[in-house]
Amino acid sequence: MDEVFKALADPSRRRLLDDLNARNGQTLRELCAGLEMARQSVSKHLAVLEAANLVTTVWRGREKLHYVNAEPINAIAERWIDRYHQGRVGALAGLKQALEQEPMSTNEFVYTSYIKTTPERLWRALTDPVFTKQYWGCEFTSDWKPGSTMAWEQHGVKQEDAEQVVLESAPYRRLSYTWHTFTPEFAKSVGLDDDVSAKVQAESRSKVTFDLQPVGDTVKLTVVHDGFDGGSTVLEMVQGGWPSILSSLKTLLETGEPLPEPA
Repeated sequence: MDEVFKALADPSRRRLLDDLNARNGQTLRELCAGLEMARQSVSKHLAVLEAANLVTTVWRGREKLHYVNAEPINAIAERWIDRYHQGRVGALAGLKQALEQEPMSTNEFVYTSYIKTTPERLWRALTDPVFTKQYWGCEFTSDWKPGSTMAWEQHGVKQEDAEQVVLESAPYRRLSYTWHTFTPEFAKSVGLDDDVSAKVQAESRSKVTFDLQPVGDTVKLTVVHDGFDGGSTVLEMVQGGWPSILSSLKTLLETGEPLPEPA
């Protein structure tokens, strides 16, 4: 965590985070345009933020896009904020909220975590229903071949659909699939009201991609969930729920126990 506090100590780096929080997924050129700094200086600040995992990057063709990553702030919150009175750590709590709130101008969720595990164990945690049930509360059934369908079972409701499929599957490196179908039965099982249920059922189907990259004795996991409609209700749900799910995945692989389910 030393790298996180060092990175946040500089006002220029905090400004970069503010700019990305206002409009996530910017190129270096776009970030430079909003700051009175040379391109080289912005690049150096971004390198420090990336080293602290406060910023993650995704390539789109020839463009390198930068995203705020809330994972380090989640780790700080889990270590201290839940243990002490909120008033004593208001600054960290405010930063956590700022980094996790829905960015104003992006239709995707991007999150990077470094997990002390192997690509093989992480792959199993993403595809084995015994694992996914522990940290996600959801079981997947599939042969994990591109084009194969996936069955989701959660809260006693099984969801199957011809468009609920595996898109890419390169074991231990990359996995991508379409997001599940929002059926009335699912909405009822998770307590969605009729208005929210109607909205999510009317939206286009999104997709999620997991990239696994070995880094020393850890694996860098980058999650990109995209394909949302503008003003997506599903994206709001993902922004609110996925940081907790991915933190629980990390904790499960590193300690053998998932995080307690939020109240």
